Amino acid sequence: MATATYPPPPPYYRLYKDYLQNPKSAPEPPPPIEGTYVCFGGNYTTDDVLPSLEDQGVRQLYPKGPNIDFKKELRSLNRELQLHILELADVLVERPSQYARRVEEISLLFKNLHHLLNSLRPHQARATLIHILELQIQRRKEALEDIKRRREEAQRLLKESLATLDGQ
Repeated sequence: MATATYPPPPPYYRLYKDYLQNPKSAPEPPPPIEGTYVCFGGNYTTDDVLPSLEDQGVRQLYPKGPNIDFKKELRSLNRELQLHILELADVLVERPSQYARRVEEISLLFKNLHHLLNSLRPHQARATLIHILELQIQRRKEALEDIKRRREEAQRLLKESLATLDGQ
């Protein structure tokens, strides 16, 4: 019995048989997906919108609105988280059976922290892109200076060579 290492290609390759002679003979690619779609049994959307905590059924601990002081709120939630962790340690030592409420409060704080951090992702992406572009500009300027320096050095060597040849 003979077996193939790889399965045969799908029959779509036949659509491209005249591509070298006529590039327009190939079919157009499908349009991009917009809205919701199903992939491997999960529903996904092409809209990158961060759902609110209320939509997720979680109580929001920081103020609502577009003018949030992220630094202040992250510090506040972090301090509160530290306090709740210390309280959890006390409860585990003194009343181990009552730890569940403290764990739920810590979970709520973590969810709020994660949501607040996730709302900063677009800003982080913009800042990262700006940094990458600035590095590219700096590298290109350095490469340009290196090329100019090497060109001047080559011109100097040519002049010296010509002067040496003329002097003979």
